Amino acid sequence: QVHVVESGGGLVQAGGSLIVSCAASGVTFSTVAVGWFRQAPGREREFVAAIKWNSARDYAEPVKGRFTIYRDNAKNTVYLQMNSLKPEDTAVYYCAVGRFGTLGRSQDNYDYWGQGTQVTVSS
Repeated sequence: QVHVVESGGGLVQAGGSLIVSCAASGVTFSTVAVGWFRQAPGREREFVAAIKWNSARDYAEPVKGRFTIYRDNAKNTVYLQMNSLKPEDTAVYYCAVGRFGTLGRSQDNYDYWGQGTQVTVSS
């Protein structure tokens, strides 16, 4: 059984930094792709960043240059380092695992999802 768990959310002031983590079990972690999505109140869930099995990366335009996604296969964990945070980054952040290892911005690319972690950026 596959489990995906996010951690590290919280409250931070605008301009600050935060790291959220995604740990997965029940999969061969080194072969999967991992994506981060977010959903703000009243809005659709949107793509944030993704990392392929070979560490190729993709970022949504609003977070390019501010967010960095990276993985530690020894720990079965992917991290999202978020810098220069803005109030509009406030959302529930979800981690998703794609078992075929391909990069993708569509939610359909991913098979297993975590419960989400709240990130709140105050102005």
